[in-house]
Amino acid sequence: MHLEPPRGSEERPVELVRTYYPASIARGTRLAEPSKIRGGAVTYLAELGHAARRVREDVSARMPTPEEADVLVLETPVPVLVLTRLTLDADDRPIQGDVMVKPHGRHRYELAIG
Repeated sequence: MHLEPPRGSEERPVELVRTYYPASIARGTRLAEPSKIRGGAVTYLAELGHAARRVREDVSARMPTPEEADVLVLETPVPVLVLTRLTLDADDRPIQGDVMVKPHGRHRYELAIG
């Protein structure tokens, strides 16, 4: 599945995301369509009876593939962060998998507390 990457203020992609769902959950639903889901996939999964309870993330760094460098508009070779997220239900069954590729220097996390 190919999705348009989010765009930053400089009109350059800030990340590439590939999302995967078990076929037994996604078949015949909006999860199987190549478009965004209003309200988010995690909310939609809960509506389908697959509530997220835990997330496991692994982070690594590597040089981008030629395709990633092209889509991310990397003028010079810079490392990318690869964040792999597995979302699990209350029974520790995988309900969503994401692989995010983020170029160095284009991503910031900000969380509100309280």
